[in-house]
Amino acid sequence: MPTKKETRPASDQEDLNPYHIADQQFQRAVAFLPDLDRGLIDFLKRPARTTIVEFPIQRDNGAIEMFVGYRVLHNYVRGPGKGGIRYHPKVDMDEVRALATWMTWKCAIIDVPFGGAKGGVACDTKVLSENERRRITRRFISELGELIGPHTDIPAPDMYTDALTMAWIYDTYAMMHPGRNNLPVVTGKPLDIGGSQGRREATARGCLYAVQRALARGAVPGLVKLDGASVVVQGYGNAGANAAALFAKAGARVIAVSDSQGGVLREEGLDLDAVNEQKANTRSVIKTPGCRTISNDELLALSCDVLIPAAMENQIHRGNAAQVKARLVAEAANGPVTPSADKILFDRNIPVLPDILANSGGVCVSYFEWVQNLENQQWDEDEVNRKLRVKMERATDAVIDKQAELNKKRRGTADLRTAALVLAIQRIAHVAMERGIWP
Repeated sequence: MPTKKETRPASDQEDLNPYHIADQQFQRAVAFLPDLDRGLIDFLKRPARTTIVEFPIQRDNGAIEMFVGYRVLHNYVRGPGKGGIRYHPKVDMDEVRALATWMTWKCAIIDVPFGGAKGGVACDTKVLSENERRRITRRFISELGELIGPHTDIPAPDMYTDALTMAWIYDTYAMMHPGRNNLPVVTGKPLDIGGSQGRREATARGCLYAVQRALARGAVPGLVKLDGASVVVQGYGNAGANAAALFAKAGARVIAVSDSQGGVLREEGLDLDAVNEQKANTRSVIKTPGCRTISNDELLALSCDVLIPAAMENQIHRGNAAQVKARLVAEAANGPVTPSADKILFDRNIPVLPDILANSGGVCVSYFEWVQNLENQQWDEDEVNRKLRVKMERATDAVIDKQAELNKKRRGTADLRTAALVLAIQRIAHVAMERGIWP
């Protein structure tokens, strides 16, 4: 599976820079909004604040090593910034800016009172001890200082960060701000430190709810529910593994899954317990007993009802979009389908539930956690999931309705991603003008 910064052959001539992709998506959407003020468009496009910090950490062996961290607040019109922190060797400014931009649209579509933000540190967690990761986290948060806070910018987990990382963030911030209720400064925390029930599965569960609603609304002719539907999941991390389990529980037949090493296929349906055991024992799903091992390229080209890219960016691109045989693509990852691939899939009548809708369950339950922390409450998991379903179904309905509205005016030229972006831009622009441009 290609890494997020891997480039395609020069003959493809496809720009895979994530920030450029976010801009292409934005420009396509604003073309449907000819009456929007040009200056306001520029304001909605640009990040409000970009921060780069460079700091030393002492490794376990005594050596001093420098690390670079980023935090971008894209927009705060609808509320404080909200977005994860990822640890990955190839984290860079353009990626973080793109992810912050997508978070702005995501929060508007799911209708939670946040703006978009994102952060990351360029590091390889696979070669770092827990103590080293803790030192990196504490130093990164201390370097950000007052740029994060419960009412300004609220981090969350992302790639290669988890609840424990969020506990370190909370503790660091609390040491810097004694005597306050600091729990709302970060979401995705452990349950016994103010975390929310249902947060770990929220991204996958939100994806499930969005797919179920889209099918019920007729997104795929002849397929109105998941019972017996064939599902393929690329990326068997937190979102992908939870999606496989939840879709199977909802009646779907999960026929293939993959991770960075490759995938496994069983047409009759995978034994997910066996897949999980293989992953736990070998750190990969490949060679799960009773399954055929396949490559990620083969997995993306499988005939299925629902394909869920839950891995990295740019996985479905100009070079392979024509081979996709799914009837519906649901983006559980951020940015897995490129603009060129979007057009190819749209022309082939394969709808794509975009990431800014399909994976917004994570930020939705992060919002629920934030509210619980502010009010010193803890909701039961059934209540969290019920509220999440309501949010996801309303958002899916709004995007589908917006697509129908745009296509009535533009003769069927708007895909679901464009409709979602138009919806988000309209909502944020409306609030911006209600508030007025300060001063």
